Amino acid sequence: MAEDIVERIAAADGAWGFEAEALPSWDAAVPDWRAVLARVGGAAAPALAEALAEAGVLAPAEVAVLLADDAAVRELNRDWRGFDKPTNVLSFATWWDDDCPPPPAPDLPAHLGDLALALETLLAEALAEGKAPADHLAHLVLHGLLHLIGYDHGDADEARAMENLEVRLLAEIGIPDPYGGDRDDD
Repeated sequence: MAEDIVERIAAADGAWGFEAEALPSWDAAVPDWRAVLARVGGAAAPALAEALAEAGVLAPAEVAVLLADDAAVRELNRDWRGFDKPTNVLSFATWWDDDCPPPPAPDLPAHLGDLALALETLLAEALAEGKAPADHLAHLVLHGLLHLIGYDHGDADEARAMENLEVRLLAEIGIPDPYGGDRDDD
């Protein structure tokens, strides 16, 4: 069995980045996943910087990304959310919640949290929705990042604000509106 791929991917001029762990199957299915993470990181940099500044964190930041399969994400979803099924992306905030430790010292990177993505689910959704897998990956990573910095979609207003920000940031990196364009701008 091949070993997982582990890489550090800088985003936004080194102000923050990803520590990615991927199954080898990701290289075959979405060969440009590294570039996708870097592009999403650049697009999300202003929103992340604003959220970090509001939280009093001026240090560089880091997000761990697990590019897994449906079985691994199903297990995480079952153990942490009580849903015994795979899902496209899971976000686990490290310190935004009340239960999390305070941000680290300014000379250490702030670990914003972890993202886990399920390859088979991502590919099936991309196919069903007529999207390029790399574009769908970009959307899901961005969606997860926004959850890590406090965005949510628990009600219609929150969902609209989060979706509008996703659409705007994805457009900056040349990815079409993943929701189909029927929305009011904030």
